Amino acid sequence: MRVRETIDGTDRRLLRLLARDASLPLSDIAAAVGLSPTPCWKRIRRLEQLGVIRGRVADLDPAKIGLAVSVIVAIETADHSSAWLQRFAGVIEAMPEVVQAWRMSGDVDYILHVVLPDLPAYDDFYRRLIEAVPLRNVTSRFVMERMKNSPLPV
Repeated sequence: MRVRETIDGTDRRLLRLLARDASLPLSDIAAAVGLSPTPCWKRIRRLEQLGVIRGRVADLDPAKIGLAVSVIVAIETADHSSAWLQRFAGVIEAMPEVVQAWRMSGDVDYILHVVLPDLPAYDDFYRRLIEAVPLRNVTSRFVMERMKNSPLPV
């Protein structure tokens, strides 16, 4: 049985609430989904055990903590070997500026979301990246405005 098939409407209401604010008191969550606290807690624990809920985090304002520059970095490589991928994955894992990374299909091989305090910090990041692993092309797009930041549409 797939995880998706084990999630019912109550679970989805729970997930919507937690995705918006994981700090809500259990009693408020339970009331909002029509359960008493104990069954509600059991559902949350089950969703955690299934890996549906991967963690609970605070949504931080990047600018207010000194990380005002957000960059989308598109990477193309000439090497698609397993060894290269392992090396690249290790490099980006060790770079705290990389907050998200995706392996892509199409004309770009990888997309990184990088957050930094300023442009000199990006230049430093870029130099460390291109020295650490061979790349064919790196294209950087600087985010001007975050227009939407939403939880998953459960």
